[in-house]
Amino acid sequence: MLKTVILIGGPQKGTRFRPLSFEVPKPLFPVAGVPMLQHHIEACAKVPNMKEILLIGFYQPNEELTRFLSCAQQEFKISIRYLQEYAALGTGGGVYHFRDQILSGGTEAFFIMNADVCSEFPLPDMLDFQKEHGDTHSFVILGTTANRKQSMNYGCIVENQQTNEVLHYVEKPSTFVSDIINCGIYLFTPEIFQHIGAVFQKNQQDMLLYPYEGEEQTNGWQRAEVIRLEQDIFTELAAQGKLYVYKTHRFWSQIKSAGSAIYASRLYLNQYHKTHPERLATNEEGGPKISGNVYIHPTANIDPTAVLGPNVSIGTGVTIGAGVRVRESIILHGATLQDHSCVLNSIVGWDSTIGKWARVEGTPSDPNPNDPYAKIDSETLFRDGKLTPSITILGCNVNIPSEVIILNSIVLPHKDLNRSFKNQIIL
Repeated sequence: MLKTVILIGGPQKGTRFRPLSFEVPKPLFPVAGVPMLQHHIEACAKVPNMKEILLIGFYQPNEELTRFLSCAQQEFKISIRYLQEYAALGTGGGVYHFRDQILSGGTEAFFIMNADVCSEFPLPDMLDFQKEHGDTHSFVILGTTANRKQSMNYGCIVENQQTNEVLHYVEKPSTFVSDIINCGIYLFTPEIFQHIGAVFQKNQQDMLLYPYEGEEQTNGWQRAEVIRLEQDIFTELAAQGKLYVYKTHRFWSQIKSAGSAIYASRLYLNQYHKTHPERLATNEEGGPKISGNVYIHPTANIDPTAVLGPNVSIGTGVTIGAGVRVRESIILHGATLQDHSCVLNSIVGWDSTIGKWARVEGTPSDPNPNDPYAKIDSETLFRDGKLTPSITILGCNVNIPSEVIILNSIVLPHKDLNRSFKNQIIL
């Protein structure tokens, strides 16, 4: 019997995703028309013998999360539960804290996934790979190839090329280690808890020996429970020869910043040709002109003279007027794009309005198209004291007047603008 654990983080995380994470928890942000987490859940539901999906995080249970879980349970006919940590316990701490829930019912193996990755999720392939690579005491990590420079921003894996055994694992090294990087998707057997338990006990002993080292006095139990899979567990497992890497050549990307959501949307829309052709809009008589991959929610109201695509997703209840052009963008529910407005490389927030003949444009932060192994860069917001040009983001309830240009800017929620802006964060 199999289970899946999805690590969804909490409100202190996802800061690079602001202002979009103010309105909705980041894991529920729509990518290619459905919440980010739904892509993970769809992949898990297809795996035979998958009995339950557990979400672990430290969000307060809220209406959106509860509604999403109940809808997903009905749609995918699988048990999905949310387990709330009492504090941020790290990628291993939360899993260890809820080990009884994960193992209940006789779990033979379980997947762990980070919520902020977008992938084709080759879960059946990882199961087959684990069977080929021997004993139940070995664990599988999904890897992919990055270029030399970017690999240092990820967990790096040195493998034995004959056996795929992980010889060495380093999280975000300062010099080049390997171009195989950790995808944040793992396949474990219950034995993993012995290894995490050993780290927990070591942390507890350290607490007793050095109770106040480096920090104010806090709840010692809590600090012992903070365990990071990547730094505390994988390095040790690699040294013991118990970790294997399954390399995927299919698409994979992180979704750290709002700009990477547009890129992830493109990857998923492209995959819909195989998995969900019904989600892709087509050119129909009396409908808007569609070029490339476009998702349109059935409740959206779009003028037939509008031109959409490539890589556009349009949410519930969106209104798009005559002659509007949208490309490489995400339009969230309730937004209105008035006649002849133009939206390029942008995310338009919930219930925002863009006036007639206005132009909202950003700079794409895509990986280098000429490098097959390039990944998306997690750009810092500022470089050399200047705002790094990136996609334009309008928070919820933003009003853009007619005939203005908003370029490479981030507009926080509930703003009524009265002129053009470029390269600014409008607070």
